Amino acid sequence: MFKNSLKRLITQQPRKVIGFSVRSMSGDYQFETLNVVKPAENVLHVEMNRPNKRNAMNQQFFKDMTKCFTHIADDPHARVVVLSGSGKLFTAGLDVMSFASSLMPTPDGDVGRKAFSMRKMIKEIQDSLTVIEKCPQPVIAAVHSACVGGGVDMICACDIRMSTDDAWFQIKEVDLALAADIGTLQRMPKLMGSHSLIRELAYTARPMYADEAQRNGFVGRVFKDKEEMMKSAFRLAKQIASKSPIAVQTTKLQLNYARDHGVDEGLDYIASWNMGFASDTRYVESGTGYHAK
Repeated sequence: MFKNSLKRLITQQPRKVIGFSVRSMSGDYQFETLNVVKPAENVLHVEMNRPNKRNAMNQQFFKDMTKCFTHIADDPHARVVVLSGSGKLFTAGLDVMSFASSLMPTPDGDVGRKAFSMRKMIKEIQDSLTVIEKCPQPVIAAVHSACVGGGVDMICACDIRMSTDDAWFQIKEVDLALAADIGTLQRMPKLMGSHSLIRELAYTARPMYADEAQRNGFVGRVFKDKEEMMKSAFRLAKQIASKSPIAVQTTKLQLNYARDHGVDEGLDYIASWNMGFASDTRYVESGTGYHAK
């Protein structure tokens, strides 16, 4: 899946974004709905870039997400990703109008064929967000203002979530006579301890505000405004990027595995991974150097 490699960064004069110098990216990172820059060494900032549409997720957005994170997965110069939204809010969720034609009945009235077509589309959208979870590099979601519907599905696939204190999260699908179908119902129960609260949110579509989200473990940190949040997100990303990428990416892999398996299976899995590393002299030297400090 992750076969493509990064070509070469375009050399440009750095510009400033919230206190960090950034570099524009090569052609592999040029997208219609996303803006990708490099705010620090080995850190990528992926920004949803449809501010006039409140970053609503159209069909092109999901295609761009798949391409973007596929490139990131094979990019040796990317160790951490910060995901955010441009404009007044994080995302208004699914751009329903962009899917209108896909939801219309087929001219021949073939219900079965239409159902198979719909399933294929749903699976493609699911994969476009699962690619975040499968991306080897940690992904930090930085949420400001509204995070609705598909936005909740998306950040559930991220490793770390932080928000501004005015942020709110809404599982909106029930108001559209649908069940959420691209990740929230599968991932959120593994992120938050209260199944009762998750069911309440999913059954009623009521907003969950930042303070409640933090109390229940959905977001780790809350900030007074977007600028402060983004500075903190980039600082955290730089800190993670300073560590061994093999260690960090293996840790992500193990945490994802442990989430879906029992303790004994998880212990066997990490033992199999680390027995290979232990025989590599580079890791022995690294450990010796650490203890010598």
